[in-house]
Order: sequence, then C-alpha cells, then structure tokens
Amino acid sequence: SPLIALMKDQVDALVSRGVPTALYNSSLTVGGRREVESGLRENRYRLLYVAPERFPDEWFLDLVRTTGVNAVAVDEAHCISHWGHDFRPDYRNLSRLKSWFPGAAVHAFTATATPRVREDIAEQLQLDTPKFIVGDFDRPNLTYRVKHRSRLRDEVRDIIDADRAQSGIIYCIRRADVDELSAYLTDNGYRALPYHAGLSAETRKANHNAFTEKRAEIIVATVAFGMGIDRPDIRFVIHTGMPKSIEAYQQETGRAGRDGLPALCTLFYTGADFMTWKAIIQNSETDHLDAHVAQLEEMLNFCKSIQCRHSQLVRHFGQDYEDSTCDACDNCLDEFPIVPDSQTVALKILSAVYRTGARFGGKYVAEVLTGADTQQVRDRNHKSLSVFGILRDNSDREVRDWIEQLAAEGYLDIGTEYRTFSLSLKGHELLRGEHEARLIARPENVGARKKRKSPRKSMDSNPSGADAQGFSVAAASEDEDIADVALYEALRAVRNAFAAESNVPGYCVLTNKTLQHLARSKPNTEDELLAIPGIGQKKCQQYGPPILSCLRDHAT
Repeated sequence: SPLIALMKDQVDALVSRGVPTALYNSSLTVGGRREVESGLRENRYRLLYVAPERFPDEWFLDLVRTTGVNAVAVDEAHCISHWGHDFRPDYRNLSRLKSWFPGAAVHAFTATATPRVREDIAEQLQLDTPKFIVGDFDRPNLTYRVKHRSRLRDEVRDIIDADRAQSGIIYCIRRADVDELSAYLTDNGYRALPYHAGLSAETRKANHNAFTEKRAEIIVATVAFGMGIDRPDIRFVIHTGMPKSIEAYQQETGRAGRDGLPALCTLFYTGADFMTWKAIIQNSETDHLDAHVAQLEEMLNFCKSIQCRHSQLVRHFGQDYEDSTCDACDNCLDEFPIVPDSQTVALKILSAVYRTGARFGGKYVAEVLTGADTQQVRDRNHKSLSVFGILRDNSDREVRDWIEQLAAEGYLDIGTEYRTFSLSLKGHELLRGEHEARLIARPENVGARKKRKSPRKSMDSNPSGADAQGFSVAAASEDEDIADVALYEALRAVRNAFAAESNVPGYCVLTNKTLQHLARSKPNTEDELLAIPGIGQKKCQQYGPPILSCLRDHAT
C-alpha cells in the first residue's frame, strides 16, 4: 500500500544516515517481525514507524510500552477529526495516546487542516496547552484553472502536449474512468499508468515505482494515489472530476511543483460530480453526513466562484491573503469575459429569488427568469410576476450558472436539506446598492439553447452511458424524449456511484432507458417507482431511497 511504501522509504533514508530506525507492519516476514521485536526489547531503535491500526493490539502495545516511549508523532493528523476530509476511526483511537504513554510528548502533523480541524485534533489527543505552528498555505508557483468538462480527452491531451517531457498526475473519481483514460493515453503513445485500489498489490507497487523512478511520466489514479510520493518535478495535476472537499483538492494539487518551479493544476467538473459524491457519501457514511455534504458545497462554490483561487484556498485554512491578484489563476488572469451590466443581471436574479418565495432551486428560478411556460410555473401563478421572462434572451444554462456564482459570492444562502436559494444578508445589501456584483460568461454557456432536439435514438447502444471518448456527462442532452436533462444527469450520477461501488458497468444497475423514464415520469413513491420499466422489487429496495431523494432534490 502507499502507507507501507512511505514507511519503507523513510526508514531506508534514516538508516542510511545512521539513525537506528525500524518499521512494524504487515509487509514483514515472520523473521522480520521477530527481529524488530527483539530490537525493541533491547532498545536498539531511536524511531519506530507504525500505522494507527496497530494500536488496538494489546500485545503490541505492551511491547512498545516496555521501551519507554519519549515522543509520539502523528502524521496525517486530519484523519483524527470528524471535520477533516479523510476521517479514519483508527486515528480517533489515538485519543488514548496520553494514557498509553504518560509523560511522552505528543505531536500532530498535517498539511490540510482548517482552524476547526486543528482545534479538534488537539482536543481529541487531549493535548495540554498545545502550541499551534502553522505554515503558509499559499503555493504561489501553482496556477489554478477550473473548467466545465466537455471534451475531456482532448482537453487532457492539450495540457500534456504543451510539454510532452513533463510529468503529471491525473485524478479520476471512479476506477473505471482511471482504466479507460490510462488505456487511451497509452494507446496514443503517452507513458501513462493506472493506479487504484482495485488493482493487485503487485501492479500498484510496480506502477508506483515506475512513476517515482521516472520510467513513467503520467499516473492516472483515484485518490488512493499520493501518499508517499516524493517526486518534486510534477509539472501538472489534472482532476477529471470535482474533488469531495477543498482540503482534498489542496492536498492533491499540492503534489505539483514541490521543486518550487511553476506547475499547472486544472480541474474539470460538472454539476453531476456533486451528485456522484453525494451518493457515494450517503452510501458509505453513517455519521456526520451533514458535515461531508457541507464540504461538497464548499468545493462546488470554489468551482463556481469568480474570486482569486489562491485567496480562496488560503482563507479557507484560516489565513489572510493580502495580494489583490495572484496572477496565477483563471479568475485573476481574466480568462473569462465579464457579463455586460453584471449589476443589473444580479439584481434581476436576486429579485426573482425573493419574489418566488426564496424556497426554490436554481432550475426553477432560471425557468421563471427565462420565461419558461412550464406546468409548475403556471400552477404557482409565477407567470404574473414582474420578473417572469426578464432574462429571456439568455439561456437557462447561463442563468443557472449566474445563480451559482451569486451563491458562491455569498449573495445567496443555500438550503441545508435541499439546494434551494434565499437571499443572504449580503444579498439584501446588494439590493440596497451597497455592493457591486461581478458575473462572468463561461464559454460553454454562451449561446446555449434552452432545449435541443434531434431524432430519437437509443441510449442503450452504448450501455455505459459514455460517448465515443468515454467521459461525456451530457449523453442525454440531445434526446427529445427526456423532459429534464439536468435530472437525468443527476440520476445517472447516482446510478454510476452504485456501479462504481460494486465495480460493475452502469447498465448492470439501471439502464439509460430506465433513467430516461425516471427523468420523464418523476415518481414520488416506491409504488410509482415500481411502475418504471426496469425497476423491480429488488432494485427498488436497493436503489429506491437515493433515487427518490435525488428526484425530490430536483423537484424544488
């Protein structure tokens, strides 16, 4: 595993410098374990590397205690906190360190802890009057770019081809995406290798070593890759989907440019990524679900925001950012045109949120603003509102993006249970003329038509739901038989999350045709769900609750 590789690398480096050091983990042979145990009893080591999962073993704990431990250093300490981005229960057990080793100094280290997480780490480790030493979170040599995902393979190749001699890491959310993209790059002459937990230990080790030893220039991986990477010349980090938190994004992009030279960090995303992660979290997390969803919201706001990205990252971790511009992110480099008369557009959007009752999602507010003659708009008598159709010259996609931008800038509050919008205090101040709003026009939204039609075609000719490049997130956007494309994409994200968890193709969970029926019929109950072609009793039991939750989310 990466953790074992990290231990071995550090032990080898220390031993080569004359520091008596050992590790104790599952990679040792029986003879190797006995050798380390003997060395501990004879006090031959200055430093011992172990994983937190080792401490519940009372026999091991008694053995270590006999050596007279003077200090304990906890690395990746954010794993201790429920508020951290990578909580692990075995780290939480380290709260007993002070009782296991009375009088020993306890130190905790992490590169990605917000002030709240730092305080929680100190509390959980029962540290007395701890001293917090916080370095500078800013990485000025990194250039951050966030783009809407559309032609992923072409866009990835554009980044790599800018300098084929450079090395990089490409992160994907799903294992299947890792396999597809790494195979595609290899077939096209790039020295790329895959890395994820579904590969054998031997393959992971071989690919890890090939990358660190510069026999491969590109690693395509899930978030399982990264720990123990000590390669300073990584020139690019690409995210093919939105990370699950800002902390995870900071950690993963932080592997670029460790030699201090310029490096590029590019994130490709769509709103479907939010639903994918939400489904994964709901299926795997039982505690602190709200905290993890809040981290997702923060990450989505980061993607949508038009503020300096360096500033956002630094302030997220509790530090001030003094520079007015970083000159090293897409927003500060003015890579997006400003919407003409942004202030007026923003006022129209806030007014629509207010006049519709501040209880709807972005889809519905955009329908009112663009003058969509839908049944819901008619039923609520919102065609009579003064804001109805005042942005009819703009596409639904543009308006929804501007709503998200205003939320990211703090002018709109987002509901905790559903993604509904209401005016914040700052939004009221904007209406009173106390702020100057700024909106950007993203290239993928400009001129987008509200609904595209083409002859019906079967989506199941490609069971995975991917396009010819394997990564399209809008495969249904041209099918006139789907009443709500955004809902279809959200349902597909839920379906893909289940498929990734079971490591099976998406169509083994629900076919695209079933998703089309769901997006068109919008069932509200399990009985209505059972009436959908392709959903029987078993699939209703397995997937019904998250599907109905997704449908409710998009009904507002």
